[in-house]
Amino acid sequence: MILEMIRSEGLAHNSYLIGSGSECAVIDPRRDIDIYLEMSKKYDSRITHVFETHRNEDYVIGSCELMDAVDALVYHGSGLDFDYGRTVDEGDTFKIGDLRLDVIETPGHTDESISLILKDTTISHDPMMVFTGDALFAGDVGRTDLYGEEERERMAKNLYRSIHEKILPLGDHVVILPAHGQGSVCGENISDQPFTTVGYERRNNDLLKIDEEGFIKHKKEEDLHRPPYFRKMEVFNRYGAPPLDKYSHIPSLDHEELGDLDDIQLLDVRSPTAFSGAHIPGSINIWERGLPHFAGWFLDYEEPIVIVHGGDIGKTHEHLIRLGYDNIRGHLSGGFSGWTASGGEIETIENWSVRKLKDRMDSELSILDVRTKDKFEKEHLPRAHQIYVGEIVDHLGEIPDGKVVVYCDSGFKTSVATSILKKEGFQDVINLVGGVKAWKRAGYTLQSQ
Repeated sequence: MILEMIRSEGLAHNSYLIGSGSECAVIDPRRDIDIYLEMSKKYDSRITHVFETHRNEDYVIGSCELMDAVDALVYHGSGLDFDYGRTVDEGDTFKIGDLRLDVIETPGHTDESISLILKDTTISHDPMMVFTGDALFAGDVGRTDLYGEEERERMAKNLYRSIHEKILPLGDHVVILPAHGQGSVCGENISDQPFTTVGYERRNNDLLKIDEEGFIKHKKEEDLHRPPYFRKMEVFNRYGAPPLDKYSHIPSLDHEELGDLDDIQLLDVRSPTAFSGAHIPGSINIWERGLPHFAGWFLDYEEPIVIVHGGDIGKTHEHLIRLGYDNIRGHLSGGFSGWTASGGEIETIENWSVRKLKDRMDSELSILDVRTKDKFEKEHLPRAHQIYVGEIVDHLGEIPDGKVVVYCDSGFKTSVATSILKKEGFQDVINLVGGVKAWKRAGYTLQSQ
């Protein structure tokens, strides 16, 4: 039996390769598919099936890429009309060598969501594992708000019944292999565990301990952020994304080749301290590891992207293509140092320590907390106003003119926010270095709400 979990950093996405003998299958593949091809070669096994547990919202699915590369068949749930692949229904079964996959319909996160029960027929016909997609995670369950407020109750009810009537009855011994881990936007409190079991979740997942009415109430009140790029992913993953091979190379561009800076999106992936020290006017700062979380809030899919970096461009490219950003014109030759060497204009952002802010609390300034609402309500700096970093463009009118001190937990989201504010015309913005963590370590008082 072959079982490989492929974890995609940042997105907290899990895909799987399973197989037996000369056949294997891939479940919920990512767009850059080389890893699946390499694994099938390592095991001397041919990819014959590709399964999607649902239409994913947070990354581009790699099913069409695999379908073209290995001539495999793609399968997904029948609750949505896809432009590619074949649909499956409850009770359908598939043989992958000596392995058997049984399809169960588990709607709630989406209408077409399915789970796949794995059985090793060389040993037993009992369920051994279940690939749950976004229905059930370690410590959490899938979000149910993707169809809008008016559908929340229906989706929550469906998810509750999918879990309690389809997944939990499989038996406490069954291993749960979800499509996401901790850090995914597809759940609220996913645990930091690569896999779990039905019995473990039954005992430790608080959302499985409440009755149907309480579960529905909780899901209706759940307040999760929904990045705007979800809409693009829903289109790509229903109708098929453009082929990836034509976007494999990112050209190096010198100062003259950039053209009019107003016609491009300048994405600076350097550290917050490097960006605040000096940057190209109008650029957006999203540190490299933050791209899976924040690129989809601020980058457009049409206007060309030019990357300003301080090292290897490969990981940045990887993050962007998984989110469907193929509109990459190139990267700045020599990085930011190349820009300054060519005499390009620069801007800076002022940095304050928590001590400096404490000393100036009585002055006329605004304090902006760009963390999530729940973190703000738990603890925040005195006089602070909260706007989540991803939603800051939609709430610019709430930010007063004048000096604005911006903070988050430690400083990374702060730099994203201040770069956006500078791009939108706010001139007197300040990074609070160290954020809430530094404020607490200095022994200063926080407030709650």
